[in-house]
Amino acid sequence: MTNFLAVERALRTAAPHDLLHQLRGALIEHYGAIKVDLLMADYSLSVLQQVTALPHTAAPLPVQTTPEGRAFGSQEPYGQYAAEEQALDLHLPVTVRGDRLGILTVRMPEREATGETVAELQDLAELLGHEIIVAERDTDLYLQARRASRLTLAAEMQWQLLPGRACARPEYAIGAQLEPAYDIHGDNFDWSTTAETLTLTVTNGMGEGIQASLLTNLAVNALRNARRAGIGIADQAALADQAIYAQYRGQEYVSTLLLSFELATGRGQAVDAGSPQLWRYRDRSVDRVHFEAQFPLGMFDESPYVAQEFEAVPGDRLIFVSDGVYGAPGKNGEPYSERALARAIHASSFLPAAAVPRAILEALEAYRDSNADDDALVTCLDWFGRPS
Repeated sequence: MTNFLAVERALRTAAPHDLLHQLRGALIEHYGAIKVDLLMADYSLSVLQQVTALPHTAAPLPVQTTPEGRAFGSQEPYGQYAAEEQALDLHLPVTVRGDRLGILTVRMPEREATGETVAELQDLAELLGHEIIVAERDTDLYLQARRASRLTLAAEMQWQLLPGRACARPEYAIGAQLEPAYDIHGDNFDWSTTAETLTLTVTNGMGEGIQASLLTNLAVNALRNARRAGIGIADQAALADQAIYAQYRGQEYVSTLLLSFELATGRGQAVDAGSPQLWRYRDRSVDRVHFEAQFPLGMFDESPYVAQEFEAVPGDRLIFVSDGVYGAPGKNGEPYSERALARAIHASSFLPAAAVPRAILEALEAYRDSNADDDALVTCLDWFGRPS
């Protein structure tokens, strides 16, 4: 434990851009590490890229076919014999409250890789993740390592608007993903939790490029402003509607699905203000959950919004998709939601929530017309319910 505390102190006192250097030195000194590397998952969750002072100076590692990717996908430590005699590479997930950031690889003598040591290194990898999240306020180093190619300005704005790509609590687990990751426009997801509630929104702004991103930024921040005032989702929708209409006078609007859950009971409310859809996987059956359609935010002046009741039960998987997913035509012209979406939800049922959106989007990519260029958003919510 003395070694753990020494490394923890080194991390907590490191400069934002110097986390890896300080961690490497501390692990060598206190755990006998031979080599230490940090890899960040890119925005598409398809490759892992090494954090270096000059970005992109090391070859990216595919998530699907590498030992590092195996640890990233399983979210379990994975040991691999290193080239050096009697050395072991430990690939450790760097994850913060369910949000998978990357992999910490520690090469150390095999004899030193005891169960206790591996457990301590796992905890240090998690601590590193928390420090990275804080450090990103003050340095671009880790954000640069996340991108395999340059983001468009619209995509840059959209990614900075997101809360993360996953979140986990005892009552639920969330995973979400946007594509095309490096050229997204108006799709967005957001969530917030308290001790008793979870609020989740999925938005789909009109248009393309900067205009779509500006519109979505206004909508998301208007919803957040209303939510942080402590009012219900119907009033959140109404206030955001007024803000968007005041700016665009009905010429631009935002399709939005808002939901609020009671963590203790699973009872919830929903406001369906546009195109995002909700699908439910329950008892090995996939069904679309229909709500009363209401006007998209900003379409008309002072539109009234009414919340509908619904309930999630333990074991439910809720899948939220934008029109770029369910409406995407296949090579035969059939929309993805006709049959293929249900098949993809079934096929990904064994995956954790954080991995489901990527799996559904990969199935969509194989299904749809190669000329399709609309944004595609998938959010997965696994509902566990509050433990007794």
